[in-house]
Amino acid sequence: MAKTDTPRTPERADDQRDAEGTGDPAVNAYIGKGVACNGRLIYDGTIRIDGTMEGEVHTAGSLWVGEGAVLTAQVHVGRLICQGTITGDITATDGILLRAPAVLNGSITAPSLVMEEGVLLNGTVTMPAQNVYDFVEYQASAARTESRVGAPVLA
Repeated sequence: MAKTDTPRTPERADDQRDAEGTGDPAVNAYIGKGVACNGRLIYDGTIRIDGTMEGEVHTAGSLWVGEGAVLTAQVHVGRLICQGTITGDITATDGILLRAPAVLNGSITAPSLVMEEGVLLNGTVTMPAQNVYDFVEYQASAARTESRVGAPVLA
């Protein structure tokens, strides 16, 4: 395989679908191994970090943290896929996928969390109650609809 300047995409094909849901391999920015950043990172799209970063990360898009990467940051993203180490609080609006050997030290807030065996999580996990309320409202709505057509009502 020819060497290119383009950053590698994750080794497993399902990582792409998990990152954007489209299978599109585009990575908008890349912080490679041996690169250290300090500050605030605000971007659209997808970024992959294999180096070291300290500060804040903000995006509605996806953040991939590769194996060996170290982030000491407050993270606010749409979706997080992590195999590295993150120290700090994480908020994800779409979800978080933690792949071994990821290490997280801090709180997580996300509507969904998938964690492989071998991941180390030191902190708290909060799943927004909005999802619970949506489900309860759905059940109540279904019960009202069924009662109008003479079907049994759910208790």
